[in-house]
Amino acid sequence: MKTWLLGVLILLVSGSASAVMHREPVTYKDGDVDLKGIFYWDDAFEGRRPGILVVHEWWGLNDYAKLRAEMLAELGYVALAADMYGDGKITRHAEDAKGWMQQITSNIEAWQRRADLALAQLKGHARVDPAKLAAIGYCFGGATVMQMAYAGADLKGVVSFHGSLPPATPEQAANIKTQVLVAHGDADGFVPPDRVQAFKSALAAAGVDWEMDIYANAMHGFTNPYADGYGMDGLAYQEQADRRSWLRMLAFFDEIFGEEF
Repeated sequence: MKTWLLGVLILLVSGSASAVMHREPVTYKDGDVDLKGIFYWDDAFEGRRPGILVVHEWWGLNDYAKLRAEMLAELGYVALAADMYGDGKITRHAEDAKGWMQQITSNIEAWQRRADLALAQLKGHARVDPAKLAAIGYCFGGATVMQMAYAGADLKGVVSFHGSLPPATPEQAANIKTQVLVAHGDADGFVPPDRVQAFKSALAAAGVDWEMDIYANAMHGFTNPYADGYGMDGLAYQEQADRRSWLRMLAFFDEIFGEEF
């Protein structure tokens, strides 16, 4: 674990030693497919809390996505680590991940529906304030939360970390009701510059409330401390960009939910 992220976890655990972190598995269905997510919440925080949907990278619902959900729960949110592939399956092999991702992304309406099923689980949780919902995603998950926005999901905000930035059609952009925050690496070779520009132009033309923060020398996967271990060219962790983008997200949440949520 990299220095900054390890420090955050130690601080959070020491700050809530008397509380209990709850991890609640949940199974929900998309047709015949069992989707297996995990809720996280800390019982040190009382009352209904803002709910955050966390959408995994193309590797599936692995320990990294669960780690981010737990970090949010330690801060007082109720987080649902969603399962976009079914049966909670994960891989470390790029070809498997690519195939699973393409099965989902080849049908936009089905992709949006599956994400919305997870959001419905979050919205219906007894500890969640249904008026205070957001979604964050990493890589494939970043594209997923943008698709949720394009479908008009009832969210206060979405945050894409090193996502693929699918540009919206004019019709999709007109559907957006939520604020958008994007964390993007300037050295991300997975996302061509013309796609970045098309993404920004579509949101700007529709008058969407959006912000893109671009991090110098950050490559694809820059928030994931395990990124270097996958052995893929163009995939690398960058601690400074990780730290800054996480703090920017927390400030964004303060803004959309109110600092005293």
